[in-house]
Amino acid sequence: MIRLQQLCKRYQLGDEPVQALDHVDLEIEAGEYLSVMGPSGSGKSTLLNMLGLLDTPDSGHYWLDGTDIMTLKEEARAAERNRRIGFVFQAYHLIDRLTARENIELPLVLTGTEPSARRPRVDELLTRLGLERHANHLPHQLSGGQRQRVAIARAVIRKPGLLLADEPTGNLDSHSGQDVIELLEELNEDGITLVIVTHDAAMGKRARRRLWMQDGRLLKDERDAGH
Repeated sequence: MIRLQQLCKRYQLGDEPVQALDHVDLEIEAGEYLSVMGPSGSGKSTLLNMLGLLDTPDSGHYWLDGTDIMTLKEEARAAERNRRIGFVFQAYHLIDRLTARENIELPLVLTGTEPSARRPRVDELLTRLGLERHANHLPHQLSGGQRQRVAIARAVIRKPGLLLADEPTGNLDSHSGQDVIELLEELNEDGITLVIVTHDAAMGKRARRRLWMQDGRLLKDERDAGH
């Protein structure tokens, strides 16, 4: 599904250049469940941004389902991102004036999906995520765990093949965090490719494949037996 070859990214932090990604090689098969761990500044979020087509490398190659992303113009990259990739962030990024239902439905509205096709898909996710009774609540009326479930529903409403989660339980208590990670794992079991960036070693170890980063490099790539 994904192949990165010698991917590099450098940022300027004041007068100091920072090598955020340093010749990263990585292959990810469809349906895998990976965690990316490492200290702050190790390149975890930069790698996630590259995988999600939110940022462009300085050099190297990225193939997504056989498409050489580096050859695409920005408009085509955005189309690939919207069609293939879902995102879950620590801060939820819900729209305050929209209800839970409307937040989940938004990606379908933006792509011109007919209302008659939108409603059953939204209803299905509301039910699956235990949000039926909260469908008409605004974000400020929801708990942190409920807001994150709305964010996950919005991320998968278009059925992307790849789901990227950046510290998805970082703002949650342990019980809500457990619920959210179990939900993400259920989606992976349904076939979605799941990549989670986390500082939480216990969460990271749940993944069947674990990457450790430091100073922009992949230090270790560990898999469970049989994967």
